[in-house]
Amino acid sequence: MSFRTPVVIQAGSPYLPTRQFSGSVSEAASPLDLVKLRPLMEVSRGRSEVVIGLIDGPVATNHDDLANTNISEVPGTSGNACIRADSTACVHGTFVAGIISARREADAPAICPDCTLLVRPIFRESSDQNPDMPSAAPEELAAALIDCIDAGVKVINLSAALVHPSLKGQRFLEEALDYSSSRQVIVIAAAGNQGNVGASAITRHPWVIPVVACDLRGLPISYTNLGNSIGRRGLSAPGFDITSLGSQGQPLTLNGTSAAAPFVTGAVALLFSQFPNAGAAEIKRALLHGPALRRPGVVPALLDAWAGYRILQKAVRTPPACR
Repeated sequence: MSFRTPVVIQAGSPYLPTRQFSGSVSEAASPLDLVKLRPLMEVSRGRSEVVIGLIDGPVATNHDDLANTNISEVPGTSGNACIRADSTACVHGTFVAGIISARREADAPAICPDCTLLVRPIFRESSDQNPDMPSAAPEELAAALIDCIDAGVKVINLSAALVHPSLKGQRFLEEALDYSSSRQVIVIAAAGNQGNVGASAITRHPWVIPVVACDLRGLPISYTNLGNSIGRRGLSAPGFDITSLGSQGQPLTLNGTSAAAPFVTGAVALLFSQFPNAGAAEIKRALLHGPALRRPGVVPALLDAWAGYRILQKAVRTPPACR
């Protein structure tokens, strides 16, 4: 499947060729084990008070594996649910939602099913049989960020990449990201799948945590974007051979930075759930300084969710929240 890129905000699509391992299958961990999420998920399923903003496509909210989860929409808006289950926007939004919020018994990572997922679509559904990559203008993304922040989210998942931006569009985005910093709302952004070395207005913003896609041995996949700001302030997460929810009911296995970002978002949400008195800056420090092998360069350290939990156990004086 191929896509044209006619506008400036593009989904960090997982519709990408599979990279083959050079070693044996036994050398690869499962996605959840690779980033030490499984022990954290055993401690917590999340809390409904922790609201995650999903800026993406609409979600197939009638999916059986999302039926008992807390999914809502920004007050005063509509269109969070899919109209066309076969649209690229719906496939993309449902896949990402499944990684974060599916029920634990689903064929998906289902990291934080008891958190509240606030869906704010920016990718429109197409009636075309061969739709373009779902996309939106930078001004739409900036408005969606502000909507989510004003609705009280704790963390925002942005599985979209910025390509060919205008100066005006960059300014709107920077102002919206500055607003997220002032309101202490963590923004997790896919680094993008263009295979570039560099940064965008999103990934170079000091408040954003950019996420690189890696394979199941922790090595960056060939088409993930990298860069100095990404290496310093970002994280790597699984973006290879990830299975989540398909919008038409069947499991779907895809690759890319869209699949990687929600692993970090889910970890942040679980940490907020366990440490409700921790601030956003504390959560960020726990995740970004937890990995033992941080080093300068264009490739960020691998997410270690359990190390973040242990750091917060020592740093936060109040006891963790009950499960």
